[in-house]
Amino acid sequence: MKKQMIVVAGGSGIRMGTEIPKQFILLNGKAILLHTLERIAEEIEIENIILVLPESEIDRWVALSSGTKFENLKCALGGATRYDSVKSGLKLIDKDALVGIHDAVRPFVSQNTIASCFKMAEEKGSAIPVVELKDSIRRVFTGTSRAKDRTKFRLVQTPQCFNAARIKAAYEKPNKGNFTDDASVYEEAGNRIHLVEGNNENIKITSPEDLKIAASFLS
Repeated sequence: MKKQMIVVAGGSGIRMGTEIPKQFILLNGKAILLHTLERIAEEIEIENIILVLPESEIDRWVALSSGTKFENLKCALGGATRYDSVKSGLKLIDKDALVGIHDAVRPFVSQNTIASCFKMAEEKGSAIPVVELKDSIRRVFTGTSRAKDRTKFRLVQTPQCFNAARIKAAYEKPNKGNFTDDASVYEEAGNRIHLVEGNNENIKITSPEDLKIAASFLS
């Protein structure tokens, strides 16, 4: 099956403490978003990349991408929530394809992670990359907390890959407002989620501390 990718770039710069949306912040002299797109473009089997942006950031993207290989990238307008943004991007994805949905601020996803997700999605209909927890975890209650077995939990990353027809159908169902990622939308529609091993470098850059870690990966 053909492989296509949605890159969701609807974030703000609030947690970064900047007026510039985090996907446009420079990392080693280049916007995080461009780092991410370049990494995805290295996967030669991906034939179509859809970039989802807020309408307010289209002009910034046009200026940033001018003269790059991404200047003619298809764009979809983001919505009020990530759910709305992904739903908008899915309209530009072919039903007979496999689709990956990736956070614009995860520029260090490995080629192996991308390939593994698409391979599993082709075989099983879905795949999300996960990594093991390294720290102890506790569940917090009002006034108390309780230790949990970390071996029974995983941290979830992107790209989350699906049979396009199935994820499109899932996004046509009513939005319950409690979805944290695409896998939860797919699962709520009665589908099964399959896990593949992600890569620990595939961090989501959302804070100044994350930006420092990301810079260390490039040093």
